[in-house]
Amino acid sequence: MKNRKLVMIPGPTPVVRTIQDQMGRETVAFGDPKFVNDFKEVIADLREIWGTSGEVFVIAGSGSMSMEMAIANTLKAGDNLLIVSHGFFGDRFVSIAENKGINADVMKAEWGKVFSAEDIETKLKEKHYHAITVTHVDTSTAAVAPIEEIGEMMKKFPDTIYIVDGVAATAGEREYVDKYNIDILFTASQKAFGVAPGLALLWASEKAMERRKSIGSIPEYYVDFDKWLPVMHDPSKYYATPAVNLIWALQESIRIIKEEGIEARYERHIDISKAMRAALMAMGFTILADEKNRATTLSCCLYPEGIDDLKFRTVLAEEGAQVAGGLGAYAGKMFRIGHMGNIDMLDMVGAISAIERTLYRMDIDVLGKGVEVLQRKLIE
Repeated sequence: MKNRKLVMIPGPTPVVRTIQDQMGRETVAFGDPKFVNDFKEVIADLREIWGTSGEVFVIAGSGSMSMEMAIANTLKAGDNLLIVSHGFFGDRFVSIAENKGINADVMKAEWGKVFSAEDIETKLKEKHYHAITVTHVDTSTAAVAPIEEIGEMMKKFPDTIYIVDGVAATAGEREYVDKYNIDILFTASQKAFGVAPGLALLWASEKAMERRKSIGSIPEYYVDFDKWLPVMHDPSKYYATPAVNLIWALQESIRIIKEEGIEARYERHIDISKAMRAALMAMGFTILADEKNRATTLSCCLYPEGIDDLKFRTVLAEEGAQVAGGLGAYAGKMFRIGHMGNIDMLDMVGAISAIERTLYRMDIDVLGKGVEVLQRKLIE
């Protein structure tokens, strides 16, 4: 009998007990002095850990909203935007740009592959772009972009805002805002931070804030930097109600990150991802992304011949683990499994064991012993 279902989709990720406890606290007024101080600490920690002298925004919303926030505050109708798309969610920028009357050109990578800094530089030389968007890790492909190398290259284009979508990467893949020359980095609470959905997080460089100032009035209301900036500087001020308990949960997530150490956390994600993929490949699955471009936060696993996607994921859920289906052209051909945030050995062993049991129930030959491979890789 299965009493607990492992949520191993690419987000929301497992929420540990201490973070859950913060969400269960008695809610207080957003002007409560203790909460105001907690909110200030969250902003300060996010600024310090991700290394920026710019601004940090933490507001109630989703990752998609933070995408729109990034575009709304740096571009106006008629501006040129280069969208570097590495999958389904990179393409979402196209609709956001079209709705705002922005001229968007798209570099669309083959799924599982990414563009190099040199590829992007060639495109940027064709005409002036006011901004560029790059998805660090696209959850549809689990391919990771070389954002540090791209950031170094972007120094040749000082008038172009460099926007990084970190939704499936931040707190799992290496990201440093100023060091990587990033102008806007955004993410959401439910991925590698291991908090429940509901918070949008965004870092903005001094250059990005200057761009916002130069634009003047914008048609967007809720996502306007200018509306939120006074609150981020002094959370006792009111613009829209903050998600009090989620901010406490984020504070606990940050405490866990600081205790582990951000660099140690990045290394842990590398080790976990290698172990998980070794176990999955031992059972006959193929990884979509090229080996040199594989993310540490999730994997996209192509099915061996003869596995029905819906049946596999249905039986797997019965065995106690939930994964996500493929998107786009890979719908029905693969599943996506997350291995980011605060997952531990028990989560990983439990998920791989559930996949093994599912294959046996479906009478699929298991080419290797996934749990054995996983544990051996984690110990190495």
